[in-house]
Order: sequence, then C-alpha cells, then structure tokens
Amino acid sequence: MTNPQPKAPEKPDSKAHILEWWREMQQDRGARAELRRAKTPTEVILTPSYHDLRYRLMPAGWRNDTALTVVAAVLAQVEIHDGKALFAAQLAAPSGKGGDKARVSGLRFRRLLQHRTPEELMGPLIRAVRLLDKTANVTDLADSIHWWGDRKRREWAFAYYAKNPKAE
Repeated sequence: MTNPQPKAPEKPDSKAHILEWWREMQQDRGARAELRRAKTPTEVILTPSYHDLRYRLMPAGWRNDTALTVVAAVLAQVEIHDGKALFAAQLAAPSGKGGDKARVSGLRFRRLLQHRTPEELMGPLIRAVRLLDKTANVTDLADSIHWWGDRKRREWAFAYYAKNPKAE
C-alpha cells in the first residue's frame, strides 16, 4: 500500500486579498481619500488602510513594506478594475477617442521602465493610472509594483510592445 504524498501547504491567494482590499477602499471614501492625498511612502505608512493591506498580504510573502506603500497609494487611484489585460498592455492600448496612439507614449513608457525601485514608481504610476482614465488591472499592477525589478521590467516591455509594436 502506498502512502499518499503530503500536500504542500497552500499559500494565501494574494490576488483575492488585493481585490478584496481594493473593493473595500471603493466603499470607504474617507480611507481612499487619505491614501490619495499621501505624497510619500512615509505618509502612506501612517494610514490604517495601508496596515490593513499589509496584514492581509504578509502571509502570502509580501514583506517589502516600501513596495506595499506604493501599491496602496497607486491602487487608491484606480476606480475601475479591468482584469482582461496586463497593466503594461493597458498602457499601450489606444485611447478611446478613435485614435491609434497609445494612452502612454513609447517615450513615457521607456522612462517608466528606467525607475529602479518601487518608491521611484509612485508618482509616475499614479500619473499613468490617470492617463488610463483610472481604469487598471488592479492585481497585475499590485504584483508588478511589489516584485519590481529586471524581470518585471522585461515582462512589461514584452506586454507593451506586443500591444503597440510601433511605439516611438
């Protein structure tokens, strides 16, 4: 008789926690406004909403506090979750005004990729979300910010240029 293989312990689903937190922020206008007004990661850390997100994601291995502050600040800007495409592909999508130009130009996108740390991404990503009419893939955006590095920058480049191969 064979013994069944023990199952590896399941990691908490970070995507579900992120979406749940983001949806709660949509309902709590005061907490969302507090995060939207924060200009630095330190200001984000001083909000209870950030600590709620941190508490939910730590069991899933999300322990980069600075990156989590940026996640909270940027996601507070998003009003509509669109999970159909990766965030970088959404940046390359044409504007809804009938044109074929990307919402975020190739030059702006390349500048975005030059940022080395999540902290440097906070302002540029907030502006990018606004260029997307406050619509974004919440879970992909959060994942990208938290795990930002060479690998994520490459993934973004492939997703962006697959959608907009002729970007200037």
